[in-house]
Amino acid sequence: MNDPTNQEDDLSRVGISLPKNLLDKFDEVLDLRGYSSRSEGIRDAIRTYITYYQWMADVKGERKGIVTIVYNHEQRGLLETITEIQHGHLSLITTTLHSEVSGTRSLEVILVHGEGAEIKTFAEKIMSQKGVETVKITTIRMDG
Repeated sequence: MNDPTNQEDDLSRVGISLPKNLLDKFDEVLDLRGYSSRSEGIRDAIRTYITYYQWMADVKGERKGIVTIVYNHEQRGLLETITEIQHGHLSLITTTLHSEVSGTRSLEVILVHGEGAEIKTFAEKIMSQKGVETVKITTIRMDG
């Protein structure tokens, strides 16, 4: 399979729709980091996303870790969906910690222990929900 991060001579144009507040935040980051264009920043963001996805794909074997979630708790039905997903993976969850960050945003930290592929599946289910801003997984392999 070809590595999409190494074929940057063949450029393709794509059109995307973004909420204005997301684009404004992205532009701020681009300015702070000194990017010369949005395209350059988007290419870098896509490379980072691909690298992160590939890293996540290697999460195998017995692991302990943390799944960190930031989400809009006012998103209709999201709390119930997150709870259902967690209930479907109770064997992985050791502890959860929930904190409201603002009037609309919550932070949840979930300690997990189990098969890496199951942890990844659990996190990806949450990640795919509308209203979830970020999901980060940090795991360590259980040795011996």
